[in-house]
Amino acid sequence: MAELQAKWHQSLAAIPELSWDALLATAHPQDLPFYRWRWLQQLEASASIVPRQGWQGCHLGLWRAGQLVAVAPLYLKGHSYGEFVFDQSFAQLAGQLGLSYYPKLVGMSPVSPVQGYRFLIDRAEDSAAITALMMELIDDFCRQNAILSCNFLYVDPAWQPLAEAAGCAAWVNQQSLWSNPGFPDFGAYLASFNANQRRNIKRERLAVAAAGLEVTALAGEAIPPQLVRRMHHFYAQHCSRWGAWGSKYLSEAFFEALAVDPALRRHLVLFSAHRQDPGDPVAMSLCVRSDDQLWGRYWGSDAEIDCLHFEVCYYAPIAWAIANGIRHFDPGAGGSHKRRRGFVAQPRVSLHRWSDPRFAAILRQWLPGANAEMAEAMAAMNAELPFTAAYDPPHV
Repeated sequence: MAELQAKWHQSLAAIPELSWDALLATAHPQDLPFYRWRWLQQLEASASIVPRQGWQGCHLGLWRAGQLVAVAPLYLKGHSYGEFVFDQSFAQLAGQLGLSYYPKLVGMSPVSPVQGYRFLIDRAEDSAAITALMMELIDDFCRQNAILSCNFLYVDPAWQPLAEAAGCAAWVNQQSLWSNPGFPDFGAYLASFNANQRRNIKRERLAVAAAGLEVTALAGEAIPPQLVRRMHHFYAQHCSRWGAWGSKYLSEAFFEALAVDPALRRHLVLFSAHRQDPGDPVAMSLCVRSDDQLWGRYWGSDAEIDCLHFEVCYYAPIAWAIANGIRHFDPGAGGSHKRRRGFVAQPRVSLHRWSDPRFAAILRQWLPGANAEMAEAMAAMNAELPFTAAYDPPHV
């Protein structure tokens, strides 16, 4: 380990794209768009994820002879927005103990509740040893800068044992996931529901058709750049409906980058709800894809049309996923209504470490009970899924 050099980088621009993506390919052979260098760098370059928005890049790199051998994507944060792992109780406890909860160190792909966070480590290295070393470096950084906590969100299950062995505490939350056990078409997916829910889904889809709308999926290079720009309008418009709680994180410049950069646009799938021309939508949803997974991210509509959200954000993406060999569809955070449409509650683990012994002791004592309660809650949610008695939905 002696020949390794640790560096803290405030920007992705300080790290070569090819070096970063080579480590990502080792960590995630199936590709994970949200951790690609270009995706993260454009979040910074577009002024979406920058210090004035409460996100300061603080990426830890390990270098040997000028070559990047490991990197931890990290951000120093002055708030808890854009994480979707709700730690307000942690912040309240810190206040009661006279501790400052912010700034905190967070590892995730910003504003994307996407499972897969891990340290990116060269395949020639000892992953357990490198993980332990980087945790020690993070602990030193936190102590030197009076940072109370470091939090890794939506962690890769394959990396979790290494991080826990290095002293991280696990907190289990839940998220929704649709998985395809081999449905040949949307009709087969529909047949997995009980009779009452089949009627409901058919009614919801007919309501959209009765409004004179159809939904067209456009993927990758088939997406006209102007339609990605149009998506920013829908995103901003939807956020504005919630006023001060609208959580508008991404700038217009980020959508412009998605529009003009083929390396980013190839991961996009847009669902356009329109009356005639797909290029003139009434509503749209934006999804991101890898080879075998789809993630729902944003949507918006210029009209209040019954059940349009369900069609554009759930049913049309599921139909597209089935037709294109996608195994899993993560529709995004929140929404108990997802259960009734075939999305199963799944555990999502975040890992935490704290620099104050009192704070750490209280939370480590609390976590096992909280995790057990979450497991019971997920089991109860999934027991009420509206499937036929013969259908056992996949759990991942």
